[in-house]
Amino acid sequence: IALQNGELHMSTFEAEPTLVNRLSDVDGLNVTKEGYGGIGPIDWLAMNTTAGPLADVRVRQAIAYSVDKNFIMNAIMRGTAAEAKTGIHPDSPLYSADVPAYELDLDKAGALLDEAGFPMADGKRFDITMELVPFPGYKPQSEYIKQALSKVGIMVDLQAHPDFPSWAKVMGTMDFDMSLDSVYNWGDPVIGVNRTYMTSNIAKGVWSNTQGYSNARVDEILGLAATENDANTRKALYKEFQEIVSEEVPIYYLNAVPMHTIYSDKVGNSPRGIWASSSPM
Repeated sequence: IALQNGELHMSTFEAEPTLVNRLSDVDGLNVTKEGYGGIGPIDWLAMNTTAGPLADVRVRQAIAYSVDKNFIMNAIMRGTAAEAKTGIHPDSPLYSADVPAYELDLDKAGALLDEAGFPMADGKRFDITMELVPFPGYKPQSEYIKQALSKVGIMVDLQAHPDFPSWAKVMGTMDFDMSLDSVYNWGDPVIGVNRTYMTSNIAKGVWSNTQGYSNARVDEILGLAATENDANTRKALYKEFQEIVSEEVPIYYLNAVPMHTIYSDKVGNSPRGIWASSSPM
């Protein structure tokens, strides 16, 4: 309301789809998603790869085949978000979309679950828990994923948390099966991507390698890319990295968080660099 009536002239990091779309139609206001590539926020479904059914890559792939990302982006995110196929943000020059894709395919999901030794019995294969992130906007996605997985016999119990520290504790100590999460790249994979996949960073607190994922080749690639000075060689290393983690699915990537800057016509030179309004910091 303050933006509409002119009390506020600019607001940044706005990601709530209803607000973004509503203010896009207001005369005198401009809404842009330019300027967040350096922050690189991604929404994803994190899976604990160390125990239970999710320890089997075929189960994680089946989950990916069961979730309709187009529904999330169009019905829940209301067209404000871009797809993210990997753990590197789509705005990064190191992003590669040439990775295994998991288009909605319930038959393929069912076949993978059968192969993994989880046959359907009376409409159910197994139970699993999913942490409900205590951030605005994540409940609809969580409820949709619960419903989507039930179609292939995976029964999801949503676990609510009263506050961020409660959720962060179960994530940081790997006391969970699945959870939506939103993690930032922060300009370079060495800063914001490596932490999620390196064996040496397993269970070091929230936003570490909370999936318990371990792959010796991934560790090697991330180590090499961190010290590689040739841009093309570095890009090739990260391309291989993205292919591996997309195949092994410790995380199923949903979308780039739809951050937007909203500013009045009275504002000149609004921050559109890769750090948005964080640029002065």
